[in-house]
Amino acid sequence: MRRALALCLTVALAAPALAGRDVFDRVKSAFADDAGVRIHYCTLGRRGPLVVFVHGFPDFWYGWRDQMAGLSRHHRVVALDLRGYNLSDHPAGVESYALSALVEDVAAVIRAAGESRATIVGHDWGGAIAWAAALRGDPRLIALAIVNSPHPVIFQKSLIEDPDQRAASQYMNAFRVPGFEKTIERMGFETFFEKTFSGPEFFPKGDENETH
Repeated sequence: MRRALALCLTVALAAPALAGRDVFDRVKSAFADDAGVRIHYCTLGRRGPLVVFVHGFPDFWYGWRDQMAGLSRHHRVVALDLRGYNLSDHPAGVESYALSALVEDVAAVIRAAGESRATIVGHDWGGAIAWAAALRGDPRLIALAIVNSPHPVIFQKSLIEDPDQRAASQYMNAFRVPGFEKTIERMGFETFFEKTFSGPEFFPKGDENETH
């Protein structure tokens, strides 16, 4: 427990990237295979326990650059692109993005890095994936560090009981609306990202009592 807490604090406070070349130019890029789906990941550091970073939305592996630089002095660090993001494969069909498949993508990266176990650090939707691995007692998990992603039971309770949380989470329902991607295309990605978390009025109205 102490080790997990210490790692969580280190991740949160990891110093800005070390002087010298940007992490983008220092990492080694590779691909893992999960049942035919190629998952892109980048590695930094040559020795120490393996730490795997899992990003959220809308992001990709480079969002962890400062933490990778800070931890790579004493750890082997890996940051992946989730399926559907950046250089990883974009398989068709909603079923291809089931939570169990996303957990297995992380496992595939651990194997590709030559390890059987790792500490997983997850942010946002990546945190939900990390929680899923932990809650099912995944033996490939050594320790867990979560950034901005509540425990699933607490989150579900908040969606039911807290109207402010339901409003703040409407963007998740918006992505389930058929054709919503056309709305994003029309407004442009830059405008979309600026507005994504600006308030619930941006998103299509739905049953605020729905939880997903």
